[in-house]
Amino acid sequence: MASNSIGSIFKVSSFGESHGKGVGVLMDGVPAGIIVDVDFINQALQRRRPGQSNITTQRNESDRFQILSGIFDNKTLGSPVCIWIPNEDPASGDYEELKDVYRPGHADYTYDTKYGFRDYRGGGRSSARITAGWVAAGALAELALKQLIPNVSIVAWVQQIHSINADLTSFPADRSAVDINTVRCPDPKAASTMEAAILSAKEEGDSLGGVIRCNIKNAPAGLGEPVFDKLSARLAQAMMSVNAVKGFYIGENPSEMKGSDMNDNFISTDGNIATETNHSAGIQGGISNGMPIHFDVIFKPTSTIRKKQNTVDKYGNHIALSVEGRHDPCVLPRAVPIVEAMTAITLLDMVLLDRVSRINL
Repeated sequence: MASNSIGSIFKVSSFGESHGKGVGVLMDGVPAGIIVDVDFINQALQRRRPGQSNITTQRNESDRFQILSGIFDNKTLGSPVCIWIPNEDPASGDYEELKDVYRPGHADYTYDTKYGFRDYRGGGRSSARITAGWVAAGALAELALKQLIPNVSIVAWVQQIHSINADLTSFPADRSAVDINTVRCPDPKAASTMEAAILSAKEEGDSLGGVIRCNIKNAPAGLGEPVFDKLSARLAQAMMSVNAVKGFYIGENPSEMKGSDMNDNFISTDGNIATETNHSAGIQGGISNGMPIHFDVIFKPTSTIRKKQNTVDKYGNHIALSVEGRHDPCVLPRAVPIVEAMTAITLLDMVLLDRVSRINL
């Protein structure tokens, strides 16, 4: 049975295909009374949408969305919220020649094997197009978080493209520092080199992967439901559900440290407990400790490339495949808001779970 929902209390169900009529989300467990800023949701979608620059796919989608239920007078009603995003520029004819071909790196073969049938147009359900709905849900989750925890902050950025690393002395304070260039890397020098590398790969008919880093500030201590719904485990599930993600990493590399280096000593200042260092990246025992949480999300290079690759069709015939069309030579610049959205969805669910985890006598 397919699984298209994530969350326990704040549950997000995703629907739609790349070249269907549209994509969207149904959100259940949405607290009543959230003030809904439609412009904020639109800004999030505009950061993810295709056709932003010459380093992204040229598919032309406005990602104008419709709220179908659950909101009245700009407030959530406590009933399910449904958001619908029409597909305006699918160009499905581009995929007719690929309907029986298994593209290397894609989910074509595995979907056929599992279901015996697949939507070959743009990858169907396995396409990153469906993440548009996730970003809309994440924006609503972030609006809720900011009402529950006013100082909470979620900021992601491109930390690495291929072998090019950003050199940052501190994490960016907000998204304006990230959006200063099309790569969404707050290190201008590295961003320029990254953009040149992406354009070079595009010219060669190839693609690049990399790392998105995310920082959460002012998350309260106590979030996480041991043992199988630890905050670290839930963040990992959310990130590993994003298309093209192949790895997830919290904080520093402990395999290269000693216990005396890794352990964060506790201190108390005016009765407030914190740690001197943050090697554990804000999570201990799967529960947030109130320190900043930061993690890396590792993306593979885009699977669809123009370079010739050897593959087969569903009948076993060998094919030399070169795929033309509108594809991201590097998914990371548009994936930044997706990582932020999945973080917000996870965090809101964890906050709501925490509020029912004990009785305050």
